[in-house]
Amino acid sequence: MAALGDVAKARGMAKIAEVSGLGRESLYKALRPSSKLRYETVQKIVSALGVKLTVTTTRAA
Repeated sequence: MAALGDVAKARGMAKIAEVSGLGRESLYKALRPSSKLRYETVQKIVSALGVKLTVTTTRAA
């Protein structure tokens, strides 16, 4: 989330908030280190940034 926050700040928090459908203040709160985010919120931020999250195993299954 820290990396997403850095990218969002670099691209402009107001723009990312608008594209994601979140309020600017809500976006700042969501990206705080102590926040407990819902998956839906993470997905909105990721989508607004135009990036993709992937999950992989750390070892062979």
